[in-house]
Amino acid sequence: MSNTTRLIDLSDINNVQANQNQLREYLKSSLKSGRESLTKRFNNNTPAGELVHQNAEMIDVLLIQTWQLFFSHYQEQIALVAVGGYGRNELHPGSDIDLAILITPDASECLPIIEQFITLLWDIGLDVGNTVRTIEQCVESALEDITVATNLMEARLLSGNQTLFDDMKSVTSPENIWPVDTFFEAKWKEQIARHHKYHDTAYNLEPNIKEGPGGLRDIQMIGWVAKRHFGAATLHDLVIHGFLNEQEFNELNDGQNFLWRIRYGLHVITNRREDRLLFDHQRTLASMFGFKDDEHNLAVEIFMKQYYRTIKGLNRLNEMLLQLFEEAILLTTDDEQPVAINNRFQVRQGFVEISTEDIFKKYPFALLEIFLILQQHPEIKGVRATTIRSIRDHRYLINEKFRNDLRCRSLFMEIIRQPAGITNELKRMNRYGILAEYIPLFDNIVGQMQHDLFHVYTVDEHTLFVVRNLRRFAIQKYSHEFPMCSELFEKLPKPEILYIAGLFHDIAKGRGGDHSELGAIDAREFCRHHGMSEYDADLVSWLVRNHLLLSQTSQREDISDPEVVNNFTAKIESLTHLDYLYLLTVADIRATNPSLWNSWKAALLMELYSGCANIFRHGTDKPDERVLQKQKQAQQMLGSAGYQQSDILLLWQNLDDDYFSQYRANDISWHTKTLLEAKSDSSPLIAIRTSEERGGTEIFVHTPDAHHLFAGITYTLARFGLDVVGARIYTSKSGDTFDSYSVLEGDGNAIEDQNRIEEIKSTLQKQISEGKLKPGEISRQIPRQLKYFHIPTEVNFYKDRRDRTVMEVITTDKPGLLSQIAMAMSECNIMLRNARVTTFGERVEDTFLITDGGDQVLDNKNKLSCLREKITNFLEIK
Repeated sequence: MSNTTRLIDLSDINNVQANQNQLREYLKSSLKSGRESLTKRFNNNTPAGELVHQNAEMIDVLLIQTWQLFFSHYQEQIALVAVGGYGRNELHPGSDIDLAILITPDASECLPIIEQFITLLWDIGLDVGNTVRTIEQCVESALEDITVATNLMEARLLSGNQTLFDDMKSVTSPENIWPVDTFFEAKWKEQIARHHKYHDTAYNLEPNIKEGPGGLRDIQMIGWVAKRHFGAATLHDLVIHGFLNEQEFNELNDGQNFLWRIRYGLHVITNRREDRLLFDHQRTLASMFGFKDDEHNLAVEIFMKQYYRTIKGLNRLNEMLLQLFEEAILLTTDDEQPVAINNRFQVRQGFVEISTEDIFKKYPFALLEIFLILQQHPEIKGVRATTIRSIRDHRYLINEKFRNDLRCRSLFMEIIRQPAGITNELKRMNRYGILAEYIPLFDNIVGQMQHDLFHVYTVDEHTLFVVRNLRRFAIQKYSHEFPMCSELFEKLPKPEILYIAGLFHDIAKGRGGDHSELGAIDAREFCRHHGMSEYDADLVSWLVRNHLLLSQTSQREDISDPEVVNNFTAKIESLTHLDYLYLLTVADIRATNPSLWNSWKAALLMELYSGCANIFRHGTDKPDERVLQKQKQAQQMLGSAGYQQSDILLLWQNLDDDYFSQYRANDISWHTKTLLEAKSDSSPLIAIRTSEERGGTEIFVHTPDAHHLFAGITYTLARFGLDVVGARIYTSKSGDTFDSYSVLEGDGNAIEDQNRIEEIKSTLQKQISEGKLKPGEISRQIPRQLKYFHIPTEVNFYKDRRDRTVMEVITTDKPGLLSQIAMAMSECNIMLRNARVTTFGERVEDTFLITDGGDQVLDNKNKLSCLREKITNFLEIK
């Protein structure tokens, strides 16, 4: 008795066929029993490669026997055909069952029966996708849509008229429609478009294991072309035809089986068709497959590293095979003679290849030279497939002797120093496995992921994105993206310093310890080994060690405080160091997460960079001199706008140095102008502007201070769907607020809709004036991804350089978070002076400068304990 027979037993089907309800329940029960048996086998570690065939065969039995009940008298007019994945005899638990029902032109009396048959299949729980066509209609549909042609190419007769099926296969063959060359070009374009949909990377945070680059669809693409071109029945036929060797076939087959296991598992745990490897599924599957946490990595990270490495290998095989197909199908002419580049390489039909099969064995350094040639000859379209295979086969030659060879070291540095093609060739080196062989430390980060929402790419993919971003600063056509960066890049004495720092900045991730410190040691050793001067090696090492310094200081500290800027500057060795660090930081942030970069972060980085650069050029400012300078600048702005100095100074008498210390001259001018133009009875006063300097939208609130004011305002802004990224809180001598909130829309941009601005303004004015500004619970739905991450709330207190109390809150991001923290402060009678909101994916690290109710330094331990308890309760107990 076969495995399939044991899965489903329909021996009693004839006993229930007369009663439609009994038949439906009988089939439903039999199908349920069979599916449960398959799931049990999966849980008992039966390979998914066996189960997908067993599932298809089980459905075959059910469909064929059910079909016989309906169409035993119409076998000459009709045929039941499996197509698509089901036609390949591959069926996952939640996959659609694709059927084509072929009919003769005179089979109209079958149509109502077909409808009854399909309805029954749906009723028993089968997800059926079906078409009913004559042979002529099959041809018409296939000509219009290559997807139809592809499905029919994989057709398999289940029951019915064999001649009808054979005729359909004949008229839809390459000899009649979609000849091999046209079919290949169309499917290749289809794959390119599909890859674009997934940003041309297999390393997405929640990848689609079927449609993404390197996924199951890419393997199917290989099979389709092989079937169309060779009539290949299996992938192993590619070995017979010389397109794959046994080792490559085994890699392809093992990769497919691994992805099948994941997909099968996804369908089992979700009880439906699911091809997205979402966060919660990643954790469940890692546990199901027996992965365990180790000293440095979570089980889910180890599982996903295997996934990403598998996908990378499959992507590489897909590239090589499609190149081979192109050469065999599209580039078949032998008229064009190869053009020699040197003794080792030549160009044939636009693609570079080795001149003889033993080139890499004779000249191992050519394994690097080929990438330099591609840079120096941009007219070359790519690498011949046979040469790609030879590169892969000779990676073993890259050993310590190779790495110590002066020619190899020189070639690598030449690649890094080229004026063009650096990003493309480093990516190609990574795809072919050369980069990880030449820099063994890089191999540690290939496929390495961090299970959070902040880092959306694997470490190797992120690293190459950083280098790409750095390169764009050097290219004129991209100068409009980041004009400041492009301007600074032009002044760099040695851009290769920046590229190597980019390559090494995260190279120690996943090893334990401080990756910045460990990477700095690795980078210095690499630079010295490659003949760079001590100064250059030290600069690269310094950049790696400090690559987070600029972003962390700008986002977590009050950079309007001169002491913060002075202390930051003390860690920067020169203006040149600052330029390199600024460029690396911008490139790094933009390569971490597409949604991470926004105008607010850009403004913070620029403000800190400018403050530091100013100190290098003009020396350190004293705090009192800084205040006088800001006042002078603000007076000049206001004077040029026609405001009287006497009116300005009269208004400023109500303000002390703390106000002028924390606001910039432009802010002071805006506040003053707003108040001087306001009517005497206009309270509360709300002003809103888009600030290029601050990067986002600023909301200025001037009103008599009140209990819950900060909590209420942040609650109202959260209800508008705004993210408060910064707040400066100041109360004048007369008890009026000069508060400023920096906000962004949910997409990270400033508010652009003027009607929306007016609505926000009028709402705040109304709620403050009527005393209705009270905080509450935000009902906005928590994003799906946040539900799978929980950061335990931590509330820490420390003193800053001026002996002021700073509170740090680390917790999980959620709507209305800032309002709840503000409510806790209000209930503990604690005042806020400054807030800095920093979000890293699901992780929030907010800092607050706080004082007691009398605006004095906060030393009362009971109040701090009250605050810690209130915040924890608000954020954790829900």
